[in-house]
Formats: sequence, C-alpha cells, structure tokens
Amino acid sequence: MKFNKDTTIGEVLKADKKNAEILQGFGFHCFGCPMSQMETLEEGAEVHEVDLDFLLKKLNKED
Repeated sequence: MKFNKDTTIGEVLKADKKNAEILQGFGFHCFGCPMSQMETLEEGAEVHEVDLDFLLKKLNKED
C-alpha cells in the first residue's frame, strides 16, 4: 500500500505494525485514541507540526 496525505493513521497501522515506530519518531503517540484511527496523515502532520512530505517518504520507504 502506498500512503498519501489522505491515508488515515489507522490504515497506516493496519498495513504494518512497524509503522508505529516511524509515527512515534515524528511525535505521533496516541494510537489508542479513537480519533487517531480516523485522522489522516495530513491532519496529524499539521497538529504535530511535521513535514508531511518527509513523513510520507519514510512511511513509503523512499529513502
């Protein structure tokens, strides 16, 4: 699965549990929160003041 700005955090975690480590590295920590399952990567990046393009590169393993 290729992730994009509209992918939800829940979808990222469902695709591969190891993605949690990447998200945690960007300051995403509340995976148990029901809202995080519906929140998009774009929304999360905005809340956590993260560069969305860089986050997507890491999740899509585009080093």
